[in-house]
Amino acid sequence: VSTQSTGSLGIGAIQVNAGLHFLVPSIPDSTHVQMVIIWTITFCATISVVSGLRRGIRRISQASFMIGVFLMLVVMFLDQPQYILNLFIQTLGFYIQNIIQLSFHCDAFEQLSPSYGSSERGRVDETSDGESEWMNEWTVFYWSWWIAWSPFVGAFIAKISRGRTIREFIHGSLTAPVMFSFLWITVFGGSGIKMERAAAHQGLCCPNWNLTMFDLITPDQVDNKAEWGSYICENRTCNACSSGIILKSVGDYQNLTEMINGTVEYGSTHKVNNQQITRLSCHSKETMWFFLMASYGDIYGSVLSMVSMMGLFLYLLTSSDSGSLIIDTLASNGDNEPPVTQRIFWALVEGACATSLLAAGGHSALVAIQTASIVAAFPYTLILNILCVSIYLGITQESKDASERYDPPRFSIGLLDFVTTWQPRLMKETIKNVFLGSYNCGKCLARINRSNRPLVWQVTLSMLLVGLPVFYAIELQLQIPGSTSIAWTCYCGFVLYVTGARVLLRIRCKIPGNMIADFLICLFLWPTVIVQMQEHIASGALDLAESSPERDSLDCHLDQLSVDSEMDNIAKLYSGFGSGGDGGGGCVDPENDITKV
Repeated sequence: VSTQSTGSLGIGAIQVNAGLHFLVPSIPDSTHVQMVIIWTITFCATISVVSGLRRGIRRISQASFMIGVFLMLVVMFLDQPQYILNLFIQTLGFYIQNIIQLSFHCDAFEQLSPSYGSSERGRVDETSDGESEWMNEWTVFYWSWWIAWSPFVGAFIAKISRGRTIREFIHGSLTAPVMFSFLWITVFGGSGIKMERAAAHQGLCCPNWNLTMFDLITPDQVDNKAEWGSYICENRTCNACSSGIILKSVGDYQNLTEMINGTVEYGSTHKVNNQQITRLSCHSKETMWFFLMASYGDIYGSVLSMVSMMGLFLYLLTSSDSGSLIIDTLASNGDNEPPVTQRIFWALVEGACATSLLAAGGHSALVAIQTASIVAAFPYTLILNILCVSIYLGITQESKDASERYDPPRFSIGLLDFVTTWQPRLMKETIKNVFLGSYNCGKCLARINRSNRPLVWQVTLSMLLVGLPVFYAIELQLQIPGSTSIAWTCYCGFVLYVTGARVLLRIRCKIPGNMIADFLICLFLWPTVIVQMQEHIASGALDLAESSPERDSLDCHLDQLSVDSEMDNIAKLYSGFGSGGDGGGGCVDPENDITKV
């Protein structure tokens, strides 16, 4: 949570600085200004988090939301409302029509290579499959980014939704925000695309000037305009846009100076009827927004830019104070009203971390922590899937009548009891299973299958588990290609064995569950899964399940009934269960029929 809040605070400060520099060019776009912005936000966030949820955090959130709605409505009506509304309906319909396809689309062919052989298939462009990095840089990035945010966002939404029904919670946290996001992206994204197309129609392009070098040269250093590109363009090579501007200067250095005008915006910005049209793709992500706001005239553009700055500041403020509050709550073991000194401490820590990152590496350091948070979010993918299953099972159980509810059998310990209840013995067993998991899992398999010879399972599991580092070492040291594939195949085989053991134990002890959830748990948490099976068997639960009358009845039927068809076998099996057995754990009379019960 702290990492996410720190990264967002630092990146947001960079954008605020870009906006201030855009509005007031005398304010430099520098690390020192960004540090001042961070500590200004931190100071305000500290006051907000100290004042509590209902006063400071709530009011600031409402103010930032109202500013966002104001900007969205003003831009929609200042632009072309008919175009915006048509675009909203069209894109919403397209999204609904393609939601299933998009959910399963992974850019498999795009990530392979350019589409060679497209000419034979009637395709002109060899790279017409699309950008190979799109899925990683956009879709996967935002998936993992939001998964990384899930602990903070989930805890905060749960905190402010206390007392709501499930229907109200879903509408308030899912339905309404999704529809608002659709409208927000349509208004501003549609306006940006419209201006980009208008700028391209005006012939605006993206020159690659090297303004530092341009300021150093003088006219007598350049003999003819053909040589200008080697002085004033990046890497001493002009792109098509820069070359076109040089040709328009007609060899006049003064004319070229006026055309470039000492700014990087030349060539990408043009005024038509007091409206500034900009080629947004020529500018950084931090300034695109302000160029879009500036396109609505000198007066309204300046007002919208200033309101945008205010809204951006408040959005960063509300993210910082709400993040600090959740960190306080977690650090105080769930206390809804953590101490004031602790609130101040965590708010200041966020500001200090963001400042140190900017001082150490600027934007690169923040990108690094952003990437690190995404990597750290990977385990939450598994946890979120488990939570989805748990919520479904919990709601299903709650929806039943009191007479239909039951407490199903469960494992004697939880998978994470060694952490949540801090049991050093379980922690020690978990660490041991990282190295001896094959041995202990083999013993569990032998006990579950009522065998006295676990050696076969132990040797098989050991070979599979050891195969992972061994084949990886072969790939790295001996440079034998394909060895890593064998390594992961061995690991998957080991996981499948552990999954099978867990499934068999669940079936014999009548513990509800499903094989997919078992596999996902064993894929990441196999040491704790083996500890869980060891503890459950040691508690005697398996012996109790095997000695139950229902277990004896089932074994008798499977061993003694001989029928001609599988359907008759199933029918008679259920008939025996329905008649209840002989009361002494013996076999049920096969002649009993379910219709007699």
